[in-house]
Amino acid sequence: MDYLKTVVPSQLIAERGSNLVVINPGSANVRIGLAPQDTPYDIPHCIARYTNQTPKLNVKDQMLNSQVTTAQHMEREKAYDIIASYLKIPFLDEEVANSSFPRKTGRVDGFNSQSGRKDVPLTWTNVYEKETDFSLASERPTNEGQIGESAEKHGNADAKEASTSKYRKFICGGEALRISPAEPYCLHRPIRRGHLNISQHYSLQQVLEDLHAIWDWILIEKLQLPHSGRNKFAAILVLPETFDNREIKEMISVVLQDLCFSSVVVHQEGIAAIFGNGLSTACVVNIGAQVTSVICIEDGVAVPNTEKTLPFGGEDISRCLLWTQRHHQTWPQFRTDILTKPIDMLMLNRLRESYCEIKEGEVDAIALVQSYEDGMPAGSHKTRLNALNVPPMGLFYPMLFVPDVYPPPPRSWFHDCEDMLEDAWHVEYPRKPDMSDGLYPGFNGLPMWDNYPVFASKPKKEEKIGLAEAITNSILSTGRIDLKRKLFCSIQLIGGVALTHGLISVAEERVLLAIPTNEAIDTVECLIMQTIITLSILTWQHGGLIKGGIFR
Repeated sequence: MDYLKTVVPSQLIAERGSNLVVINPGSANVRIGLAPQDTPYDIPHCIARYTNQTPKLNVKDQMLNSQVTTAQHMEREKAYDIIASYLKIPFLDEEVANSSFPRKTGRVDGFNSQSGRKDVPLTWTNVYEKETDFSLASERPTNEGQIGESAEKHGNADAKEASTSKYRKFICGGEALRISPAEPYCLHRPIRRGHLNISQHYSLQQVLEDLHAIWDWILIEKLQLPHSGRNKFAAILVLPETFDNREIKEMISVVLQDLCFSSVVVHQEGIAAIFGNGLSTACVVNIGAQVTSVICIEDGVAVPNTEKTLPFGGEDISRCLLWTQRHHQTWPQFRTDILTKPIDMLMLNRLRESYCEIKEGEVDAIALVQSYEDGMPAGSHKTRLNALNVPPMGLFYPMLFVPDVYPPPPRSWFHDCEDMLEDAWHVEYPRKPDMSDGLYPGFNGLPMWDNYPVFASKPKKEEKIGLAEAITNSILSTGRIDLKRKLFCSIQLIGGVALTHGLISVAEERVLLAIPTNEAIDTVECLIMQTIITLSILTWQHGGLIKGGIFR
């Protein structure tokens, strides 16, 4: 214990870092890596399992698909027109010739210079595995009369091994998203919208089995960590604030019981983000693929009642991009189905990352759009996409996205009145005479930690507001004017969508407008990490926890 109190974090990481595995599950991807690695493996959080059931579902929760109502469609069109007025572009059904706004066009001919290899068509996954069949080689004629007859039939069976193909039992990660709908596979996503994807079609047991299978596959195939030596490793679960207590407990059980790690530490993603960027106080805005979360951090501790969860992210921008192009009749005439063909969502995400930006005027681009028919090679279609600045503005006007194509998981399941830290926090442990106050969890001299619970004990609620309102409400709920001013000048944007060109300036403007006039605040500043948080930075932050004796 004295060693843990005095050791320098960098020294401890050097000594134990090689035996630390960091697991960071997001809303659509999971990042896993060894602590000494500079960057983690960023892998789609899904698994496709072989199935012979009929009728076959391409996606496990495909039956949950809900249709857009007339009222929702009207709200979407209204949101589009509000955004069009803000961006100074024609309204949804307005002819360009009748527009009173000056025509500003940011047109890209040919390939987008920022897209890199994202214009290269995706390829279908090979769902077969090769197996060597030794049966022919083992067969021998039983009498001399059969020798001549079988010589030509068997040929060189003794010298060559006959190979047969059979379906792989399961396929994980990016390959699972590129399986043809004609193949006998069903795609499972154990996490959706920041929660375990539990429904009447997807039981808790199945979700946890899939979670275990994906993580175990990554550990074996990517990190070369077999089951035999895994008990010598410890895990750090860096979890988004969207998960509820019972979900966290289930994931801890997977790590300890199924993956066979020796110990595990749970850490909040928001806190890891600000320490990774060299800050201790900030409003962390994590814009992920399927969910956006907002939380305020003061001096390395999450401020109570500041957490906001918004049920939209990058994939919703991609869905809106498809809707916008179809409405303007700029989308090629082929079947694009993001519900039953995950490869189409991959293609749309590429287009969104390459071409969507936020700026005034008409933003058009010439892009290659791919079509993926069942088992056929991808077809490329050169087309002009327009209104590319509208979809990302849905972050501030969520009516543009329309509610999720899947209904939310049953929230009653997540209700867990027991705080995951409650028992360990308030139980009166026998105290050693030489144990310092700072290391004694039941000591009454730590009022700060009593006032700043790491995880709330009540189920998380999603907010039906835009990003600017969520940030403003989160910061204003902190109460103190000095802290509010500091947080409004330290809005930390993380996640892949945060790299959208023009997002920072619009976020600063919209947040400033959302602040009530009676608040003495006139400055808003957003910060952004240019890259995803690396595991080396996360480990540096966790070194402080190890030094404090929490990880032991």
